[in-house]
Amino acid sequence: MADKKPPKSDSPFATRIDPTKESLSQEQMHFIRQVELEQWKKKTSKLRTRNVVTGLAIGALVLGIYGYTFYSVSQERIMDEIDEEAKRARLQGTKTGAN
Repeated sequence: MADKKPPKSDSPFATRIDPTKESLSQEQMHFIRQVELEQWKKKTSKLRTRNVVTGLAIGALVLGIYGYTFYSVSQERIMDEIDEEAKRARLQGTKTGAN
């Protein structure tokens, strides 16, 4: 599993620090904020793209279901009309012993 603490590194730029515990200058804090902001912008643009694609997929699914519902309802009307015509044909037809 993932370790709670990152492994120690010999290079000073790769070590992780806690800005609340370390005494950092204003310039260092400003640089940290700039880097965090750039990372956040990069992540949000990827996330926004993914959200747009997901939204379009859900919208297409909803429109598909909506269209299919209209199509099936129109088919039901046709079937009702055919049933009514069959009833009329049975009622108007000549009566035989089999009826």
